[in-house]
Amino acid sequence: MINSGGGGDDHLVVQERLNISSGELQVNKLSCKVRKKKPARLVIPETFSGLGFSEMVGGEECKKEFEVEGRDFCLASRKGRREVMEDGYGIITDIMGDSKQAFFGVFDGHGGRAAMEYVVENLGKNIISALGEVVKRGEDRQLEKAIKQGYLTTDKDFLCQDVSSGACAATVLLKDGELYVANVGDCRVVLSRNGVAHALTSDHHVNREDERFRIENSGGYLNCRNGVWRVQGSLAVSRAIGDLHLKEWIISEPEIEKLQLSSDCEFLVIASDGLWDKVTNQEAVDLILREKGSTESCKKLINISSSRGSKDDITVMVVHLQNFNQIQI
Repeated sequence: MINSGGGGDDHLVVQERLNISSGELQVNKLSCKVRKKKPARLVIPETFSGLGFSEMVGGEECKKEFEVEGRDFCLASRKGRREVMEDGYGIITDIMGDSKQAFFGVFDGHGGRAAMEYVVENLGKNIISALGEVVKRGEDRQLEKAIKQGYLTTDKDFLCQDVSSGACAATVLLKDGELYVANVGDCRVVLSRNGVAHALTSDHHVNREDERFRIENSGGYLNCRNGVWRVQGSLAVSRAIGDLHLKEWIISEPEIEKLQLSSDCEFLVIASDGLWDKVTNQEAVDLILREKGSTESCKKLINISSSRGSKDDITVMVVHLQNFNQIQI
């Protein structure tokens, strides 16, 4: 069961389970309405996802901020000034029955919720499905292929729906003591290593020389408006899932980094640009260390970004790495 907020208002509960057996992927979804009752304990299923809470449930508007805490992670999210919440997240633990395998992702939509919702529901599952195929072929050392395939498949399938919205994504796959980080767009993953912040992803902005060169070489048009470079005068990111009308230039191929976990790898911060536009990588790491990696640390980071003028949706996830390290200290 996933609690979408504290107590008080009615809220929506969505529970999913992912079963991998004989190469088959099965999803069972339970959706129900919970009455005004604060649960005594939050139970996190093996697989669940969040779409934001701007929908109307039972004629009442759902809360605009929420928090979730589970084994090895915590998360907080707040809706910004937009009409609808366009941030989302996905978490899959105990992949293939292994407690040291997990998937975490934060997603930031644009042009509406459609792409974000599709990515929330499908990206993690597509990566794990491709992972199963790689393992079956005995190519365990080529997990980057599975991650790339998961992104490209999600993009291809969403484009078939002929919807123009898009979504940025930052994801983490943990397996066998190794960390695989992938991203398209400007969601970011930051590692705390002995208290020092290390960005594991590079934002796909149009002011990146390599991205600008790629777009211009393929016939794209770039212009700068109010200090922000945009593709075709429209989008400020150069990679994303979706964006049918810009697909010639906005690619969905992720950049992927692999890292061997060690005892000094403490935690990850995965967040949408609503945080990173106002808070530095080191500021985020310092605050989380002071708050001992609690849900409160995620909420405080959101508050800092908002106090500095952010009007965007903000989602912050902290993933503790100790239990994923092959060498237990």
